[in-house]
Amino acid sequence: MTWSLDLSFWQLAFLIVDYSIKIIAVGFVPEGRRPSNSTAWLLAILVLPVIGLPLFLLMGSPYINRRRHRIQQEANERLEDISARTPDHPKGILSAEVESVIKLNRELTGFPALIGHNLGLHADYDECIRSIAAAVDRAEKYVSIEVYIQSWDEVTDVFFQALARATARGVKVRLLLDQIGSFKYKGYSSLGDKLTDIGVDWRLMLPIQLHKGRFRRPDLRNHRKLVIIDGEVGFIGSINLIKRQYKTTDRFWIDYMVELSGPIVTAMTAVFAVDWYTESGENLPLDELPYDDAQTVDANYLQMIPSGPGYTTEPNLRMFNSLVHHAKQRLVLCSPYFVPDESLLEAVTTACYRGVDVELYVSDTADQFMVNHAQSSYYQALLEAGVHIYQFPYPYVLHSKFIITDPDDQEFNPLCMFGSSNMDPRSFGLNYETTMLVAKGDLLAQFNQLAANYRAVCHELTLEEWNQRGFVRRYVDNVMRLTSALQ
Repeated sequence: MTWSLDLSFWQLAFLIVDYSIKIIAVGFVPEGRRPSNSTAWLLAILVLPVIGLPLFLLMGSPYINRRRHRIQQEANERLEDISARTPDHPKGILSAEVESVIKLNRELTGFPALIGHNLGLHADYDECIRSIAAAVDRAEKYVSIEVYIQSWDEVTDVFFQALARATARGVKVRLLLDQIGSFKYKGYSSLGDKLTDIGVDWRLMLPIQLHKGRFRRPDLRNHRKLVIIDGEVGFIGSINLIKRQYKTTDRFWIDYMVELSGPIVTAMTAVFAVDWYTESGENLPLDELPYDDAQTVDANYLQMIPSGPGYTTEPNLRMFNSLVHHAKQRLVLCSPYFVPDESLLEAVTTACYRGVDVELYVSDTADQFMVNHAQSSYYQALLEAGVHIYQFPYPYVLHSKFIITDPDDQEFNPLCMFGSSNMDPRSFGLNYETTMLVAKGDLLAQFNQLAANYRAVCHELTLEEWNQRGFVRRYVDNVMRLTSALQ
């Protein structure tokens, strides 16, 4: 009898705790989240509370710690000071619609559109790394590197040797690399010592520091990719400093970087300065954003759009949506991980329904199992709406990220955006990203040509072909789609 009563007591206690967790979750989880995110978290907590609740406590908050939020707020104030006298964009004829996109980005991030001189779109992977190394060899004052993944291997050796030569001649080299992004690659354990040996001042971005009593969501990452030389030349795009054959022997990254000079490099320098201060405590000077309206052949109207947990308004997602709605005839989307939220999915399919020719470039098979299936769960709706899905063939991973609107007709004021941001929930709200808007200039034609080069080797997925997939594939796709909403 005693054993029976004890069992009933523990059963009652379990039920009280179980229902208390569920009742609290229903009233707490939806706050500040999209309905899809709330539904996914609630499903995990209500169905599997033993797993769902710990996951939510560990990864349920997209917010970084108070110190980093404070630094971002202070940086925004400093940015307002250095850009106060700079107009929204250089002199020139832009449509009211394009000006409104620029105004939106400035309101959300503080950066105006500036002139940037296009020194080249580097789409050959190894050549790109050699070009960055060559620019480092020309450095006279400083080199700033902020790249998500870095590895000193047989391909990137030319870059790190250039850093060694730079420090030897008195150039100050500051380097930021993401801890979680880089640690799983060969040579990480000795990378720090090697950088110190050649005189590089380096820091980890978003390090896990439980031994210091600091806790935050562990999967928040700094995904930015910037290299800046003397504040005069800058590289921005999606390439990591690691050989393109990076994990296994049969996968290769397809990627690019854009080399720029002119006033836009000052904006890139400001982004690096904030991140460097966050990780090192060293306060680098921020120069006033220079104004230039020179209408040279290589002049582009460019606007820096940083995003991440410090920006609660998700500026990159809002810009993605703005460009999709801006498209009149043709829309090109390229992303290795295309997992749109409701707003972006509706914007893309709506563009099809109003007669826009929409092209989506993705890998035939993404390099991450969950993302690969989550992404393909959207193909049915996209194909039915009329999206042309072009799959880059295996074993390559199409890692490039960009959007182009109406590149073939100047009448519709073509736009482009490129950088480190994928089109998925992680890049929209969890990763620190750097994206560049092109409002005018020759970069538009160059990215259009890059898309054409990709299309020439891609397989176009048809609705008939997709409808032949099996039940297991459908099921796995849908399960992974649900997990993608857990943010």
